Amino acid sequence: MAALTDIEAVTDRALTEDALLTVHETARYLKVSVTWVYEHVRPEAEDRLPFVKLGKYLRFDRRDLRAFVDTKRAASFRNTCRR
Repeated sequence: MAALTDIEAVTDRALTEDALLTVHETARYLKVSVTWVYEHVRPEAEDRLPFVKLGKYLRFDRRDLRAFVDTKRAASFRNTCRR
């Protein structure tokens, strides 16, 4: 297999970073169970994960998940500082 040029490597990395994640990839990314992910996409979930539904498939944007985690971190920090 030929080595990637610098431009191909950057393009390949950008596609990977922008690629939508599956439920299993999302669980791995967040280090939670697949069941936890499904529980947090339900309409009645208190802390709903951001997702896109493509037909019957759920997909997740890594940037949206990062923002979700950052929001949860800020809320957790505010709650621990009050004590």
